[in-house]
This record gives sequence, C-alpha cells and structure tokens, in this order.
Amino acid sequence: MSTTQPITDWTIDRLGDLTGKRYLITGGNSGVGYEVAAHLRRANADVFLGCRSTTKGAAAAATLGRIPSVGGVEMIELDLASVESIHGANDAIRTLTDGLDGVVNNAGIMQTPQQKTAEGFELQFGTNHLGHFLLNHLTFDLVTARSGRIVPVSSIAHRSAPGINFDDPMFTDDYSPSKTYSQSKLANLMYGVELARRLDAAGSAVICASAHPGYSATNLQSTGPTGLFRIIYKVTNRLMAQDPALGALPEVLAVAGDEARNGAYYGPTRFGESRGPVGEAHISDAARNPAAAARLWTLSEDLLGITWQIA
Repeated sequence: MSTTQPITDWTIDRLGDLTGKRYLITGGNSGVGYEVAAHLRRANADVFLGCRSTTKGAAAAATLGRIPSVGGVEMIELDLASVESIHGANDAIRTLTDGLDGVVNNAGIMQTPQQKTAEGFELQFGTNHLGHFLLNHLTFDLVTARSGRIVPVSSIAHRSAPGINFDDPMFTDDYSPSKTYSQSKLANLMYGVELARRLDAAGSAVICASAHPGYSATNLQSTGPTGLFRIIYKVTNRLMAQDPALGALPEVLAVAGDEARNGAYYGPTRFGESRGPVGEAHISDAARNPAAAARLWTLSEDLLGITWQIA
C-alpha cells in the first residue's frame, strides 16, 4: 500500500516481511547494491544479483547466503554496457522466475575517461541510463506480473546538469567526465519521473519510485575517477561518506517499503542530502521538465532500436 504522506525519517525496522517476494538488484555484488540485497534478504526476500563480474558476483552470493533467511540468492551475469549481455540476463532471469516484485537500477559508473560501450554509446550514459532502460523494458512483463516496482537510482550530482545535451548526448565533441556523469544521473531521474507519469496514465499497478544513496563510501569513487578526483575521494570517503548500508536505505524503501509511492524520489535529507534520515529528496527543475523527459524517452528508444509502450 502506498501513501501520499511525505516520508521524513524512514528506517529499516519499518520494512515488512518479504517472504515470497523476488527482487533483481543490478550491481548487487558490492557497495550499496550488496547492502540493498542484504537488507531485502534479512526480510526473507529472494534476491537476484545482476553482476558484471561472475567471480565477484558468486562470492557476494555466497556471503549473502549465510544471512539467516528463508529467501534464496542467485547471481546473474549482467554487463549494462553490452546489449547482448542485457538480453542474456533477461533470458537467464526467466529460467529462475516468472515474476519480479522489483528491479533496483543500482549499478553505475562515475567520472570515467572517455570510453564507449559495446554498441558505441558513451560509457557513462550507455551504462547508467541506456543499459537500465533496456533492462527495464525487457523485464517489464515480469514486474507487471507481480504489480512490482522499478527503482531508477540517481545522485545528488543530477542537480549539476542543466539538461540533456540532445545535440550531442554522448559528448563526443566536448567530453568531460564530471559533466557526462551528471547528465547520466539526470537522465536516470528524468526517466524515473517520466516512467511514473506513463504508468499513471496507463492505470498500471506497477510503481516507479526513484532513489539516491547520498554520499556513500563505495568502489564507485575509486574505479572510475582518475587523477586529482581519485585523490580527493580517498580523503572525503574517510571524512564525509556514510556507510553503504545506510546509503542502501532509500533504495530499499523505494523497492519494498509500504510507504513508497509512484513518482517519488527518496534519499538522505541532511548535509545537502549526502547523509542523514531518509525521506523525500529534491528533484531539480531539469528533471521535472516533461517535454525534455518525453524527448529523452524517444531518444533512448531510437538509440536502442526498441519501442516501449506502457499499457
């Protein structure tokens, strides 16, 4: 059941029993994604970990399997920078379940040098946004089968992007690791707001609630950034970042909390939303722009060669 009352201080003890429910978490082998899976498993859910590295994914699944729970754990190979891998993951999921109660779009990369996905998309936009857009499209019938939820995961950094660079969304002519990352996170939130809008219009029982983890100490700050950024993050991770188990709470609320509502955006609420009690997060004006969001949806369909009608 959802509510229109604003959430100001959501804690994990408000999560109900999830026996029989099934959730897919991308990037579930480490950091915030792992902690989302751990929280859900403690509540007795079945969890599927979408992982690029099968070695790390298997290790994470084994560790999660030691948490007392009636739910199961499965690892699915998933590289969001490869359309072929996303289709393969979709096929694999269907051998394990006929429905999903939620998909958490947790996986992401940050401030990488200029690189491309297997299909030639800019790596950050391609992985963070397009990869999840395709995954959600392919698995939408599984989510619909259980009246489940889709959770796009954005970032405080979305506020730094003035809008989507529709003339050059891949920043081929003026690449900046930070600008491109911020655009990808804006795209995540714009997509979440637009998907929620389309679900409402279609009268769907599926919910799309977005979330962000604040500033959580994870591998995100060490595997993507280079040079000065990497040095800075080594310091700020120790002094300013919160534990990923806390950063996972907004995503858990969005995907499994009784209080979550369609179109909402959850995150920490203090220190510029970097940490603190979990509640309603700030959505930038750019992310609220319905015309731009509809244009992003169409661009995403065109780039991926798909049509996604919400009915």
